[in-house]
Amino acid sequence: MTDIEISSRPERTASPRDLEDVGLPPIQTIGTTSTPAIPPIHAVDVAPRWNESRTTVWRLSATCWCALLMGANDAAYGAIIAYLELYYRKSYTVISLVFLSPFAGYTISALLSNWVHHRCGRRGVAILGAGCHLLAFTVISFHPPFPVLVIMYILVGVGSGIYNAAWNVWIGNMANAHEVLGIFHGFYGLGATTSPLIATSLITKAGWNWYSVYYLLAGAAAIELIYTTTAFWRETGTDYRRDNSSTTTTTGSLSQTRLSLSYRVTWICAIFLFLYGGIEVTIGGWIVVFMTTVRHGSAFASGMTETGFWLGITTGRFVLGFVSPRVGEKLSIAGYLIVAIALELIFWLVPQFIVSALAVSLVGFFLGTIFPGVVVLSTRLLPRSVHVAAIGFAAAFSMGGGAVFPFVIGAVAQAKGVTVLQPILLAMLAVALGSLLCIPIESLL
Repeated sequence: MTDIEISSRPERTASPRDLEDVGLPPIQTIGTTSTPAIPPIHAVDVAPRWNESRTTVWRLSATCWCALLMGANDAAYGAIIAYLELYYRKSYTVISLVFLSPFAGYTISALLSNWVHHRCGRRGVAILGAGCHLLAFTVISFHPPFPVLVIMYILVGVGSGIYNAAWNVWIGNMANAHEVLGIFHGFYGLGATTSPLIATSLITKAGWNWYSVYYLLAGAAAIELIYTTTAFWRETGTDYRRDNSSTTTTTGSLSQTRLSLSYRVTWICAIFLFLYGGIEVTIGGWIVVFMTTVRHGSAFASGMTETGFWLGITTGRFVLGFVSPRVGEKLSIAGYLIVAIALELIFWLVPQFIVSALAVSLVGFFLGTIFPGVVVLSTRLLPRSVHVAAIGFAAAFSMGGGAVFPFVIGAVAQAKGVTVLQPILLAMLAVALGSLLCIPIESLL
């Protein structure tokens, strides 16, 4: 992708605030008449750059903090799930509800996302997402009864889902989108890498209880609320409707959601991300249990294996995010999936702790940049008017996969043992590769 993209997006006139953000003087007015707002016939829409102004950099850094916190939350499951089982005295199947319950939240966020954008803008997104995180983490830190715990994870799903849709679309429409999305998702991986490391160390070395980890997450959510709200305070619903006037004047936000579902690309990407999200969170959520019970590792060493997986995810997003655009998104994603399948076979067939730990870290490395790549594909293949609705739907599917598949693994593991993890993951990777090939290559040329 070039530094400046020329697209068929509807042109709009720069507002005084837009000009101020990029360091230009506002439009001068004489009396009640402003400078003519009609762009010249040769005008094009230039994709914004991440560093075009201090305001944009500040906003991008706020989204990266959100990604960091979302990653920390998602990876915390794997580090604490064994302790949840002991604390609440529940079976694998029941405990796995902590994976499944966020799916309800993601579904709610998919329905709300476009409406919140239209009514409250990105300011509303910032307040709602961080508010859900802060409330949920605070309640969980008081180790409530198990039914309340499940409800709080639904609330976490609402916050993470609405953030995922909003920030992926906002960054996905920038110049060099794949590289910038790689950084954004890299911060997710950074949070996912450090979270199990911190949680495992505090629980096994410092003697903390599992719920003490949520003291830290609640503090991070308080920072998130202040950070994102101040960064996007001027991004109101009026601004969003103005920037997307070609759609808001003719159809409502719910109609836009229905329209986005009429595109085949939306469904292909949603199904693919459903499988991808399931693969990522299933590995992160169950690898500690697998390495402890099947590979007979210690609690600390097994926890470090999860850290290695998320470190691979993080490194892959920062590194491969600059490689994929030069190879081509679809081709690179297919290649990464093939390599991941080969590594999963090694993980499954070589029953040694060190080999398994190394293989799962490399799986994370090659899976890392797949989500940003699919978001870039979506923004290229779909009209801008349905980006929020379509990517919000696909992101909800991704997080839904991250909720459903770990739950299914837990239910099957209760009956068959955790050894079922590897063959199920292999099957999911193969189906994901098949769904990717349903996107016609001609549409990308």
